Amino acid sequence: MASTPKHALYVEVEAKPGKEGEVAEFLKSAQAIVENEPGTLTWYAIQIEPNRFAIFDTFADDAARQAHLNGDVGQALMARADELFTEAPKIDQPDVLASKVS
Repeated sequence: MASTPKHALYVEVEAKPGKEGEVAEFLKSAQAIVENEPGTLTWYAIQIEPNRFAIFDTFADDAARQAHLNGDVGQALMARADELFTEAPKIDQPDVLASKVS
């Protein structure tokens, strides 16, 4: 039986002008890292507008959420923040009230 998501991360970023393609490629490449995180139940990289992007992921417990936040993707995101984004990533740590995961 799959774990039920109880915790999430929602990270929104705005690409610097001319960096939209690099941000999109960076987010796409992060999937390979996340695939190796057993505590990350779901992970989505999305483009909201041409220059606005977000990551939404879910976890069964807060320990898995914190491990992901402090893991390779989180470190890479922060390391490239000044280069790619107009401001520091906005990181929210919501709790999941209800979900449907197939």
